[in-house]
Amino acid sequence: MQKDVPTLFDWAGGATALNRLTSVFYDKVRSDPLLEPVFRNMSGDHPAHVAAFIGEVFGGPKDYSESHGGHPAMISYHLNRHLTEAQRRQWIALLLDAADEVDLPDDPEFRSAFVAYLEWGTRLAKLNSQDGAAPALHEPMPRWGWGVPGGPYVPPAKS
Repeated sequence: MQKDVPTLFDWAGGATALNRLTSVFYDKVRSDPLLEPVFRNMSGDHPAHVAAFIGEVFGGPKDYSESHGGHPAMISYHLNRHLTEAQRRQWIALLLDAADEVDLPDDPEFRSAFVAYLEWGTRLAKLNSQDGAAPALHEPMPRWGWGVPGGPYVPPAKS
């Protein structure tokens, strides 16, 4: 058993690396015909907010929760956006391209955890963006690690 396993945040290179990642990524989004309409009106600090969110999820400081409302705020930004499967897949593809460009670690263990989080997170975002979605806005910030998230997705019961 390995001791002193770093967080995904530390292994990725910390806040500096994640800010580089989201900066390069959102530059790509701005020129992508499928995603540009979704992000056309994003604020200039949006990439930094997303970097802080990913950083916290990956075991870094709780900056997003403390300054931007945590997981409930992130969920609320996706409500009624009507994201498509094509947009979800393109978002992942561009983020993976950006990860390569900024030299995020490319070892299989890190990339497996990274891709697993992207798949999980984007699928939730897509579900929460549809008409009638009623996500639980009290859920805590997810904490992603080197292993599996544990168990299948079960949609919340409608009240």
